[in-house]
Amino acid sequence: QVQLVESGGGLVQAGGSLRLSCAASGRTFSNYAMGWFRQAPGKEREFVGSIARIGGKSYYADSVKGRFTISRDNSKNTVYLQMNSLKPEDTARYYCAASAGSAQSMAVTGRGDYWGQGTQVTVSS
Repeated sequence: QVQLVESGGGLVQAGGSLRLSCAASGRTFSNYAMGWFRQAPGKEREFVGSIARIGGKSYYADSVKGRFTISRDNSKNTVYLQMNSLKPEDTARYYCAASAGSAQSMAVTGRGDYWGQGTQVTVSS
């Protein structure tokens, strides 16, 4: 089992920044590709970004490319999502996911093997 706990969500004004964290426990963290997904009310859950096991390769949705950065610190069993230039349309609940597959497959399929409970991000206009 892998347990994932997100933190760092909150309320921010448009144009502002926020950093989300996802702490993992239960299995060897570096065995998993990691990803971030989000879901807004009335919409399907969508892929945001993913990162390879050692952090050398990452993928992003077109909607966040150039504004969001995913990173990981395997010594701390933690993955981060730095969000800059936030827009009201970024408002959603953000979920962390772990995958035994690749970061690329997470981007293409939108699938993960383990999920956190999510953290709310609200961007005001």
